Amino acid sequence: MGRSRDVRFVSSGVKLPSAPAPPPSPFPSPAPALLSAALPFAHIGRAIDAAARRLGACLPRVPVARADPALPPPRRHGKDGGGPEERVLISEVAVRGKDGEPLERAELEAAAAAALRACRPNAALTVREVQEDVHRIVESGLFRSCMPVAVDTRDGIRLVFEVEPNQDFHGLVCEGANMLPSKFLEDAFRDRHGKIINIRHLDKVIKSVNGWYQERGLTGLVSYAEILSGGILRLQVSEAEVNNISIRFLDRKTGEPTLGKTQPETILRQLTTKKGQAYNRAQVKRDVETILTMGIMEDVTIIPQPVGDSNKVDLVMNLVERPSGGFSAGGGISSGITNGPLSGLIGSFAYSHRNVFGRNKKLNLSLERGQIDSIFRLNFTDPWIDGDNKRTSRTVMVQNSRTPGTLVHGGDHPDHGPITIGRVTAGLEYSRPFRPKWSGTLGLIFQHAGARDDKGNPVIRDFYNSQLTASGHDYDDTLLAKFESIYTDSGDYSSTMLVFNIEQGLPVLPEWLSFNRVTARLRQGYEFGPARILLSASGGHVEGNFPPHEAFAIGGTNSVRGYEEGAVGSGRSYVVGCGEVSCRLFGPLEGVVFGDYGSDLGSGPKVPGDPAGARGKPGSGYGYGVGVRVDSPLGPLRLEYAFNDKQASRFHFGVGYRN
Repeated sequence: MGRSRDVRFVSSGVKLPSAPAPPPSPFPSPAPALLSAALPFAHIGRAIDAAARRLGACLPRVPVARADPALPPPRRHGKDGGGPEERVLISEVAVRGKDGEPLERAELEAAAAAALRACRPNAALTVREVQEDVHRIVESGLFRSCMPVAVDTRDGIRLVFEVEPNQDFHGLVCEGANMLPSKFLEDAFRDRHGKIINIRHLDKVIKSVNGWYQERGLTGLVSYAEILSGGILRLQVSEAEVNNISIRFLDRKTGEPTLGKTQPETILRQLTTKKGQAYNRAQVKRDVETILTMGIMEDVTIIPQPVGDSNKVDLVMNLVERPSGGFSAGGGISSGITNGPLSGLIGSFAYSHRNVFGRNKKLNLSLERGQIDSIFRLNFTDPWIDGDNKRTSRTVMVQNSRTPGTLVHGGDHPDHGPITIGRVTAGLEYSRPFRPKWSGTLGLIFQHAGARDDKGNPVIRDFYNSQLTASGHDYDDTLLAKFESIYTDSGDYSSTMLVFNIEQGLPVLPEWLSFNRVTARLRQGYEFGPARILLSASGGHVEGNFPPHEAFAIGGTNSVRGYEEGAVGSGRSYVVGCGEVSCRLFGPLEGVVFGDYGSDLGSGPKVPGDPAGARGKPGSGYGYGVGVRVDSPLGPLRLEYAFNDKQASRFHFGVGYRN
């Protein structure tokens, strides 16, 4: 029987078109890239970001199936042709190949038949219903084209859907990608080799590729996809590349461009984003945070700008500088003074310059003065030494201090005033990060230290006849080699922190002290709903000839609460443990319940002169209590009330977190 000329539908073939033009962004259109070798899974590149949804939406679509233009439009009933469309009774529905022969693969015929909704044997169909089923067959993702043909038979009209399956998948070519691991696409197509190319599967792959970019803050998109001869899939990928980075200083008050004091290379060396790299939004955000942590900028923004029609962007960094230096005054509390109406209060005066020579070098000069305390400090720090690629910093330090000796030599006698420890210290330290969360410090420090009475005269024994210096002279001289390693999980106080410190006295001259001191601190925090649990422990040991005022003092605000400073003991060794449970009450106010324990591990008598034994210190003890904390610009203000195991109680006040 011949084919009917009354009902004949044509559907155009499937082609994966390019994505519609994206909205304006700092990410311009990609430049053409060289075609990689068309080998299975060879040279698989990288793909793009947010436009996946736009391209993915069009991949499984085809142009609307239309009737043959040579045929007259179907007759309609009703006024002005607005009634229902004319229906044609179909006696049989079949799926065949493009040449009208049965398909070689039965599963393809079954897939096409399963996609049909309206077209069923003995059904009266309209043109629109047939067109919709044509779309459903093509949108199954397995077929390149579909043409419905009506054939007159003795039993009636036979509707045949002549379909052209997609090619078998034999390889993938991806152009213009530089960041996506090839394994990502290899895994996505690993089980597809030799099978019919499924446009729906390709759509999912493109979305997953774009999701990979989006999760990592990268800017890119799959801009084009097509099926080449031989069953090769071709993906065109566009990525934004950093073309240039420029710096612009803005006035703090007007926001207008101005001359900056900071050297541009000082800023640029801090950036991990470099010319020629893919533009990574997350990386740029981290660079902004890095510049802010330098402490010399008030505001930092990085603006991407497209470069012509290429896939490159220029990054413009707008910087607002902070005032580089100035004077300040303040106060604090010394943990070494526990008696008197103004117990432990300290006044301070300081000058600082945070951007010396415009190279982020730091100069700090400070003077602190209390009832007994006096500390003069001079620090000069270069946070990143010129010519070093490991971010090594250098600090030069000079300090002259006079601090109370009550931590070890407390217990004033009625006929004797308090003892103070005078120290003159000078040192040089180098620090650098080892890993993202590890840092280390090496240093060499010289110390000239001795004890003085309340009149400022040198003394070598206290009123218990305990020696105050290790050498027996008025002063002890020590050259210390120092190594310190710090691990911090994050900047949050409730996170993990580990500090390990070794100091070795070097007897360069016979009278210089030789001893080894090892200390360690560990802190671990946990959060359970609104409550936070903080566990901390510290310990240390000293071996060799060392002055008694360098012994480990146990007890006090930053040790075992419920005891005065140093009242538990002082020894060659020590351990202190603490547990706290805190909960936010309201606003900046936080409540805390705590318990502390400390011990000198029986090492008190081994300290030269046994100052703890002479004063009857127990050597171990515990305390517990409650407190409140208030956030402030200086750090948490802590007010705590604690009981100890001797049934005594006392208030503790501190600024900042416990050591």
